[in-house]
Amino acid sequence: MLAALTALDEGRTPERPVLREAVRTLLAALAERAPGRSVEVRVPPYGAVQCVPGPRHTRGTPPNVVEMDPATWLAVATGRLDWAAAVTEGRVRVSGIRADLSAYLPI
Repeated sequence: MLAALTALDEGRTPERPVLREAVRTLLAALAERAPGRSVEVRVPPYGAVQCVPGPRHTRGTPPNVVEMDPATWLAVATGRLDWAAAVTEGRVRVSGIRADLSAYLPI
């Protein structure tokens, strides 16, 4: 994960396997920190998790979705970018009343 963060901090694009592993590691950490199935967090093309306590979603498009690109996910998950700023700037797309992850970030 450190290699991906270092590359992003230096303005470089991390190698795909390094970026993929960093994204998946932090998604798993979020799912562990906020267990549940009411929000789906998507970081295409590398992964998605369901998390946050509340009503469980089982079929179709979930009502509570958070989606962002890998670089934004790493920045938000590690505290390099504030959640509210990321949402306001349109770097994070959210839908649903449970889609605020600010209580769980940074990881």
